Amino acid sequence: MNFDLTEDQRSLLTAIERLCDDFPLDYWREHDESAVFPHEFHRAVADAGWLGIAMPEAQGGAGLGITEAALMMRAISASGAGMTGASAVHMNIFGLNPVVVFGTEEQRQRFLPPLIAGTEKACFAVTEPDAGLDTTRLKTQATRQADGSYVLSGRKIWISTAQVADRMLILTRTTPLAEVKKPTQGLTLFYTALDRRFVEVREIHKLGRAAVDSNMLFIDGLVVPEADRIGEEGRGFEYILHGLNPERILIAAEAIGIGRAALRLAATYAQERVVFGRPIGQNQGVAHPLARAWMNLEAADLMVSKAATLYDAGQPCGAEANSAKYLAAEAAHDACQNAVLTLGGMGYAREYHVERLLRESYIPRIAPVSPQMILNFIAEKALGLPKSY
Repeated sequence: MNFDLTEDQRSLLTAIERLCDDFPLDYWREHDESAVFPHEFHRAVADAGWLGIAMPEAQGGAGLGITEAALMMRAISASGAGMTGASAVHMNIFGLNPVVVFGTEEQRQRFLPPLIAGTEKACFAVTEPDAGLDTTRLKTQATRQADGSYVLSGRKIWISTAQVADRMLILTRTTPLAEVKKPTQGLTLFYTALDRRFVEVREIHKLGRAAVDSNMLFIDGLVVPEADRIGEEGRGFEYILHGLNPERILIAAEAIGIGRAALRLAATYAQERVVFGRPIGQNQGVAHPLARAWMNLEAADLMVSKAATLYDAGQPCGAEANSAKYLAAEAAHDACQNAVLTLGGMGYAREYHVERLLRESYIPRIAPVSPQMILNFIAEKALGLPKSY
């Protein structure tokens, strides 16, 4: 996305890259090993004013588009921060889009400034252990009380940053599935305090990105005021859908970044490592996989740019956003895998960083939607083939 940037976009990219220079590869390796949230990085991004890059100016944001947000997230990941650095700020960048679009002015004024200033952190609580990608089957219940408040009970899984979050954007069912005409009806969205007296946050230990936690939430009797409901009761699924395309675009940009970071490390090593009297990068068996990885990343980046441009122009971009996510994730994983193989035994060593990037490269392949579901979507929506699920 660099070839046709405006001067303002180039300045943004330069500023982000300079900020990331203060957080070198060793910073991210150490946080991965200690499993400690990168608070210093989050604070630096907030202090520079970038947490509000896609938030309204009226609430202290920069009011920029998804194109600029994608540039930022790609640069963060490409610095070597990978998915750890990206995930540390991802929710703040665009996670509250439903509040921006469907919330009241009072809610925007109450919720957005603390997020933009970095004084509050948020998590996104939608996925459930028994529902998976079939969001309409979620079971977390919100029962309305006589005073208009709601009582929430249920479980959520794979909820990032819940260990450090102050608030959560949570999707619940307010009308039983058996009582609605369509499964997408009867779901209600809230943005509310994560009150740990009524929400147990249990961390999931995982393959990569240990510094940014993933969790199971056990919610039992959490009282949520009516003022924290986003939009109308029963229309939460519709509100969540509105943010899916930009989320895919941002994840894709982050994947491009992690692939570029791995490729940069591999190319440097291939130039410096001498075996049999010549740099290993002179051997086509080493050079060609890296060259192919570069081409795949650049091609995927063009699809990210196309999807972001369409979104910012208010045009349909479902096929492009999903394609960007798929292509970027596959290209990133391939680049990271080839980086490890290029370094050989040293690629397996934490000291050289590429093993961390490979572990993290599985995240954009798996989340927020599987590659198989994207292929299903493209087959149906782009090619007109019968729905397969």
